[in-house]
Amino acid sequence: MEIKIDENGYYGEFGGAYIPELLHPNIEELKNNYLKISADPEFQEEFKALLKDYVGRPTPLYLAKRLSAKHGAKIYLKREDLNHTGAHKINNAIGQALLAKRLGKKKIIAETGAGQHGVATATACALLDLPCKVFMGVKDMERQKPNVERMRILGAEVIPATSGSKTLKDATNEAMRFWINNPDDTHYIIGSVVGPHPFPDMVTRFQSVISEEMMAQLQEQEGTNAPDYVVACVGGGSNAAGAFYHYLNNEKVKLVAVEAAGHGLDSGETAATTARGSSGVLHGFKTLLMQSEDGQVTEPYSISAGLDYPGIGPLHAHLYASKRGIFKYVTDKEAMDAGVELSKLEGIIPAVETAHALAALDQFEFKKDDIVVINLSGRGDKDLQTYINFGNY
Repeated sequence: MEIKIDENGYYGEFGGAYIPELLHPNIEELKNNYLKISADPEFQEEFKALLKDYVGRPTPLYLAKRLSAKHGAKIYLKREDLNHTGAHKINNAIGQALLAKRLGKKKIIAETGAGQHGVATATACALLDLPCKVFMGVKDMERQKPNVERMRILGAEVIPATSGSKTLKDATNEAMRFWINNPDDTHYIIGSVVGPHPFPDMVTRFQSVISEEMMAQLQEQEGTNAPDYVVACVGGGSNAAGAFYHYLNNEKVKLVAVEAAGHGLDSGETAATTARGSSGVLHGFKTLLMQSEDGQVTEPYSISAGLDYPGIGPLHAHLYASKRGIFKYVTDKEAMDAGVELSKLEGIIPAVETAHALAALDQFEFKKDDIVVINLSGRGDKDLQTYINFGNY
């Protein structure tokens, strides 16, 4: 079984572009140009130089010895938390901002949940002299105040989304509405592997630097470029898509996607899309999403702002449906306990999103020679208040 995207933007039955007429020219422009522009040697030279000298890549692949001893395997952490701005989001933000400039766009919009994509986009826009608006749910603005202020310091305008659950879904709705009304001079930097084609593929390609580096680093450290497991948290799923990309068609590598179970799969307060969702259309693409019997999107819940999304990227929906991916579910408490545990074992405070991936280790029995790579997608600075409120340390 080969995992790949077709010319219409589908991974299996998931993906595509379900868009209003007004956005058709924008999407067609992107679809017709993103591969050509991003493959251009001058673009690649500028992009790679910024990833190296500005973002700080390559990020280390760190053997977590005490965590490894606990789980009885070789557990490596891909340190995306050490990127400039504190997460993997900057890889895609810079790539898309460079692309937007080459398309002649004058303004940038973005949505954000945990704030890391908003900060990354505001950072890229400051660097490249592009005006920036970031849409963010009011609830997320409250629980991610430091990131809101970072965006403002960087020169971005943060626009509150006050509808619905006032979280990531609603911020995405508001950003889409703005783009529909301002299609000519504005580029929408979507932060995850979601949205109408070509966004899921474009974001995946910009994030694929993660698994590209992982292969070279494993070869150097272990004498093989392929681990036994790659583990990553999934909301929309950009960090997981980047970590999985170069292993999608190597079936010896187990791809483990970890979703937020919230208060539990049967609690009615969860963001575990693959466990509680069904096929439908959300934000311009066909995927698995949480919805009522009559097709109304239902509100997800997670203690993590970045995983609080009612859908999942089409690549991940296909990985689930095809059984190429292994999907695990982690509750708020399990995630918070795992975040504190990593802090005390390895001196690394992870983002609450990443803590979900760490907690999933308890659901496996590894062999002592197994090589496990966890994509440490972000650092916990932004989540200190969440850790304090939870009070489990």
